[in-house]
Amino acid sequence: MTDLKTQILDYLTENAALSFSAEKLARVLSMTSADEFTPLVQALVQLEREGKVEVTDDGEFKLVPQVKEFTGVFHRNPKGFGFVSYDPEMPDIFINPDHTMYALTGDEVAVKILQAGDPTRDQRPEGEITKIITRSYDHVVGEFKNMTMGNFIGEVILKDKKLGSLRFYVTGDGIHPQDNEVVTASIATYPSEDAPELMTGPALEVIGDKDEPGVDILSVVYAHDVPHEFPKEVLDQANQIPLTVQPEEKAGRPDLTDQPLVTIDSIESKDLDDAVVAWKLDNGNYHLGVHIADVSHYVQPGTPLDEEAFKRGTSVYLTDRVIPMLPRRLSNGICSLNPGEERLAMSCEMEIDPQGNIVSHEIFPSVIRSHARMTYKGVNDILEAHDEKTRQEYKELVPMFETMADLHRILLKHRHQRGAIDFEAPEAKIIVDENGHPTDIQLRDRGLSERMIESFMLAANETVAKHYDLMHVPFLYRIHEHPDTERIKNFAEFLSVFGINMPGDLANVEPKMLQKVLKQVAGTPEEQMVQTMMLRSMQQAKYSEDELSHFGLGAQYYTHFTSPIRRYPDTTVHRLIKWYKENGTTEEAKAKYRDRLAEIAEHTSVTERRGIDTERDVDSMKKAEFMEDHVGETFDAVVSSVMKFGLFVALENTVEGLIHISVMNDDYYEYIEKHMALVGRDHHHIFQIGQPVKVKLLRVDKDQREVDFELVNADEAPLTKLRAPRQNDRRNGRGRGNGNGRSNNNGRRHFSDDHDRDNGSRNTTQINRGQTRHRGDRDNNGDRNRRRNGNRQNRRH
Repeated sequence: MTDLKTQILDYLTENAALSFSAEKLARVLSMTSADEFTPLVQALVQLEREGKVEVTDDGEFKLVPQVKEFTGVFHRNPKGFGFVSYDPEMPDIFINPDHTMYALTGDEVAVKILQAGDPTRDQRPEGEITKIITRSYDHVVGEFKNMTMGNFIGEVILKDKKLGSLRFYVTGDGIHPQDNEVVTASIATYPSEDAPELMTGPALEVIGDKDEPGVDILSVVYAHDVPHEFPKEVLDQANQIPLTVQPEEKAGRPDLTDQPLVTIDSIESKDLDDAVVAWKLDNGNYHLGVHIADVSHYVQPGTPLDEEAFKRGTSVYLTDRVIPMLPRRLSNGICSLNPGEERLAMSCEMEIDPQGNIVSHEIFPSVIRSHARMTYKGVNDILEAHDEKTRQEYKELVPMFETMADLHRILLKHRHQRGAIDFEAPEAKIIVDENGHPTDIQLRDRGLSERMIESFMLAANETVAKHYDLMHVPFLYRIHEHPDTERIKNFAEFLSVFGINMPGDLANVEPKMLQKVLKQVAGTPEEQMVQTMMLRSMQQAKYSEDELSHFGLGAQYYTHFTSPIRRYPDTTVHRLIKWYKENGTTEEAKAKYRDRLAEIAEHTSVTERRGIDTERDVDSMKKAEFMEDHVGETFDAVVSSVMKFGLFVALENTVEGLIHISVMNDDYYEYIEKHMALVGRDHHHIFQIGQPVKVKLLRVDKDQREVDFELVNADEAPLTKLRAPRQNDRRNGRGRGNGNGRSNNNGRRHFSDDHDRDNGSRNTTQINRGQTRHRGDRDNNGDRNRRRNGNRQNRRH
């Protein structure tokens, strides 16, 4: 019977628009005898009961369309509609306001398709949310305002853009805060049909008065749910760890304390987790030693320290503070490679030939002693400025630094030859006073010493990854998958508009192809625009138990080995190295971590993103606060993104803001999507990514992290022969009189400008900053790993 039902369904599916009598179905299925006809009718009756076929008014049978359901993440628009993203390669599903189930942005939802999309008309599929699977918000953060209304004692003023126009009323079953205190509150009730714009719940904790220094940053930390206070049992365990290496801890470890290892960090750094040494060998090759703090010795699996480190996943570096992964007794104490003090380390020693090939290596636990605490500035003074005073102060180490510089150039050339993509973007350090108020934004210089350390960390990370992948043992990797072919083709089409050639086979893109594109545009006005669009076409780096290569680095093997003080994956890698050294590679040994690595990879990728988002929001808030003192002033800027509703621009100090189309009053501007340009209909001025402009600061909203500008020199913009298609007016619902350039199509074909305002700039120049974080690891997916620079780290891979 099952096979017969399958045959019927297959035929009806192939002819879904038609209906058939039982007799006709019998004929087409070659079941015309009486013995065969009865089972056919019985199968049809069962299919009708199961809701898979229906009987028409004419007594014929027809397939019941099966509703497609997907699981995805909802993105809510303040206007009430939203979108569900469920597949990176598929368009988001539009959800009209009546079909959202009042889900919040970030909620995991089940959605069924109501109407298929039409790519030829730039129309998304439309769906209906059928279930909210997982809530993205379980608490809110905001300023408390007293209010007496029924069972409510007050309101939390929500400033999270993702919560849009929602309100939050505080019930009396929690704490009773005072006016103007910033609080956290648990969500007891979510928006519903009875109260579509309201959430309620008890206040849980007072963060501080809204005007108290530092409370603004703490609010962001609480909003992102970043763990920032160590439990007592964690601190108790840390306090029991000796502050010096004990004699018994050195057993079985090679003693490298006589080697002239040095740390090279920013001036303000306190957690020094890597030391390096190099010398020229008699055979013409180079010895490179990368020695990393052995955090795994002190943070043992299953202990409170380990559980808290896993929970945090990473240290989070904010404007005037750091939220460390480990208690400071470890991060700044016994695990920090402070000069003149013995420390336990994990060492990767490499022999590198003059072509940059690593011809031999050894990975092992060791005992080391840093011979000098060098700074980037000091080493740059030696190698680039040739400052005689600094060279004299470190005269015994100067020859080694010069050898290191030579080795760095060899490694850099080797990486470029294999196609590693090197993005450059300005990085800023926000200077604040004792009250946390920003007083300056300074650009960071990235000199030879920073690049040199990056090269050494990359070499160690690749060496470790290759070693254990070739051993065929379970391991943890840092991967950057190949870009999606369709995105690369779109990027190539974008380049062709500007006469830029994308070499090679687009269906099998290689890093060197993208590297050549960057070389073509280096130093041109299009450079920033091309770099931005290239980043958009690439995937994000992440952790994985599978070695899937690192596209951006052009590396077949890659892991994170070099920053265990601030990254849990590196600590895990150290554990694996010691485990296989002590237990071999038997099936029993390999089984120890096999089932655990996928969870570690997924969780640490999530905590990495959480940390990046927190850092980005704090930076945006502090940059906005800095600009509050400059309203009315004029600045030089560069267009960093072009949207249908206006231009995002970046100042030289990296502050970004919006020029909304409503203040572009010199013409009627139309968006030409193919060229990512706004073009004036009457005067034909054009605005594109990378274009220099002069702007005046109009408005700043620190809480919303918004900075608004207007153009000062619109009439100086280049002229173009490009013209927007006439259907633009109809599709975007724009008219000269509406004054805001917003879409009136209810979101069916485009995100509204409210959605884009929140995401537009983040997907452009900010994608160049702050999406990864590893010293010496340039993930080139827009992420920069960071090194400590004061309370922050320089971004690297």
